[in-house]
Amino acid sequence: MNKANDSQNSGGAWMIYGATGYTGLRLARMAKKRGLLPVLAGRNAVALELLGAELGLPWRAFNLDDTAASQAALSDMNVVAHCAGPYSATSKPMLDTCLAVGCHYADLTGEVDVILAAQAHDAAAKHAGITVITGAGFDVIPTDCIAAVLKQALPDATHLTLGFSGLDDLSPGTLKSSLESVGKGMSKVRVQSALVDIPYFSRNKVLNFADGKGSVNAFNIPWADVATAYFSTGIPNIEVYVPRSSAMARSMSLLKPFVRLLRNQSLVSALKRLVDLVVKGPGTAAYENGTCHVIGEVHNARGDVRRAHLRTPNGYCLTVDGMLMTVSHLLAHPESNGFHTPTTLMGSRCVERLSGVSTITLS
Repeated sequence: MNKANDSQNSGGAWMIYGATGYTGLRLARMAKKRGLLPVLAGRNAVALELLGAELGLPWRAFNLDDTAASQAALSDMNVVAHCAGPYSATSKPMLDTCLAVGCHYADLTGEVDVILAAQAHDAAAKHAGITVITGAGFDVIPTDCIAAVLKQALPDATHLTLGFSGLDDLSPGTLKSSLESVGKGMSKVRVQSALVDIPYFSRNKVLNFADGKGSVNAFNIPWADVATAYFSTGIPNIEVYVPRSSAMARSMSLLKPFVRLLRNQSLVSALKRLVDLVVKGPGTAAYENGTCHVIGEVHNARGDVRRAHLRTPNGYCLTVDGMLMTVSHLLAHPESNGFHTPTTLMGSRCVERLSGVSTITLS
């Protein structure tokens, strides 16, 4: 990458796209606080101008559907933190732009199909000399680290179960992704290295999420790790669970009777606009004081079992910290290239470098 360095960032210039959204806004404010000074970007020029004035940062308004404008806006960037979902609509045009101009790409997606599409660009990313990393937040840094540490503890593991609790207030972006996911009518697991669709709510377990609530009922969700943890560890059988009492489980359960209706893309688009109007995401207290617990278990063909646990701050709070860690890494390592998960790029215990995160404990 041959970009002129931004004098205020030691590794070069970077951009937050989606800077006025729930997570992008918090990312921008924390970046400014830490002296990592991004260019703010998105579609809404009025909102960007206001945020730019508040933070004293430059801004650029452009629509990803406009290829020429996107390439012009990113032509002098070293890294883009892509925070504008749903990524099913926005990832491809942003990634295509990054490949065209030679800019590292990092996003926060938890959408399996988006991750698979990004991984398919591994060779193109290497040719362009850029890194493509997906899930650089709560989707999926903590679970990816749990998976990688368990793989190290039991190298011949054949089965991986992951789970998390505590993500009890959902952002607009998460809810919009859930609308799309439930509308497809299927969850996902990995079986003998292949991704398999299973009906929503069809796979249940009793799990202890190490959050002080004891063993609880949990159900499977199509979390990103059925893609990312496989790329990180090679474990051929993977599934992910959340407590049935969680906000994510409740929202999906409420949508269950409307699966057929949610296959209508016009209706889904209208509901997404409604979400933007009425859903604000976790409030300040939940954002600053919330706690999440991440668990994992592996076993091998002999029946050996290893378990791991990790405590983190609120998932959206960790997402901001995780993306800043990722951006800092890419600015410091401009030579890195190809598709990566958080652990293949930054190490199996990279989550432990984030504020308020416990050490991963093994048993």
